[in-house]
Amino acid sequence: MRIEILHGDITTRTVDAIVNAANSSLLGGGGVDGAIHRAAGPELLEACRELRRTEVPDGLPVGAAVATPGFQLPAQWVVHTVGPNRHAGQTDPALLASCFNESLKVAARLGARTVAFPAISAGVYGWDARQVADVAFDAVRSFSSSSSAGGASGSSLTLVEFVLFSEDTTAAFRSAFGSPPQ
Repeated sequence: MRIEILHGDITTRTVDAIVNAANSSLLGGGGVDGAIHRAAGPELLEACRELRRTEVPDGLPVGAAVATPGFQLPAQWVVHTVGPNRHAGQTDPALLASCFNESLKVAARLGARTVAFPAISAGVYGWDARQVADVAFDAVRSFSSSSSAGGASGSSLTLVEFVLFSEDTTAAFRSAFGSPPQ
């Protein structure tokens, strides 16, 4: 599985699925979540309301993931996950790793070949971008190893992009991955 690190806007990526750093309500918010909801159009909010009525009536738990169509986005799917909030005492890296693992599983179940991630929990949720990058890369490598060994339902995922809005976060991810800043 190939990993790429890009500085840009995740809502413009032509991939099969993009991952939304959502809040538990799934009803939109700020940052990446707000940008995805605006770009996808009002149908995304309706799909999220339907998820709340059916699959996750109490809200999406931290570390879990669910999918909706992408509607007006270039991506066919949006995989929503709720990252841990350090400011709320959610400091266990396993919760953060679960966001990446569960999102990859959902994308694979959808048949996605390409998926784009933001820096889940970096920024307003208080996690250091370098730590997020380390956890994210470990999760992707583990998923890839499991897939190639016949696990993860023989996943068809071939590309994982990390699409990062800030230059500082992009530099932190590139440093963690061992690629030079561009």
